[in-house]
Amino acid sequence: MEAPIFNGGLEMRAAGDGTRRLHGRFPYMNRATIHSGGNGRRPQKEQFAPHSFNFAIHDPERDINLLVGHSFDKPLASKKAGTLLFNDTDEALLFEAIIVPEIQESTWWKDFLAAFLSGLMIGISPGFRVAPPEAVEEAETVEEEDPEEGNALIRTIFEAILFEMSIVTRPAYDGTELDMRQLDSGLIVPNHKPAAYRWRA
Repeated sequence: MEAPIFNGGLEMRAAGDGTRRLHGRFPYMNRATIHSGGNGRRPQKEQFAPHSFNFAIHDPERDINLLVGHSFDKPLASKKAGTLLFNDTDEALLFEAIIVPEIQESTWWKDFLAAFLSGLMIGISPGFRVAPPEAVEEAETVEEEDPEEGNALIRTIFEAILFEMSIVTRPAYDGTELDMRQLDSGLIVPNHKPAAYRWRA
């Protein structure tokens, strides 16, 4: 499973029912440097095409978790539990996590909150696999960077199977947002567009 790291800021809002609402934004077509080159290797950059996580988001049988540091032992919310909601736009994948009071009592939530408030944990990182070629003919491409911009290889991912989103340190991508504010909040309404694909990983 791949897990690039994106830069971000968090938005958390306290709701009247005792939950907290954690909002995040994962941008599309925003390049990150995966490898800077050296030792005979070309620099490598990566970007996600709009709606590249469409399959897992809209598959009702497939779960997606929000985790701390890619650890399934430190869950914050999940799609199947109804506490992780997505809104997939042309610009970014938006998500809202409903942090229930029971999770707020966990040690990993308290550790995350301390790290976030200290400015130490601000990255968003998706755990995913690229769709297999037998399911999607061109799930990714690799192209040469414009010579005026550099000499990197640019990987564009068009179809990925999303397993989890994690809050992490040391972001590589710009443009993600993960913010926290003490305000009342409504829910992000999930986009219920049917999945356009029939394949499963």
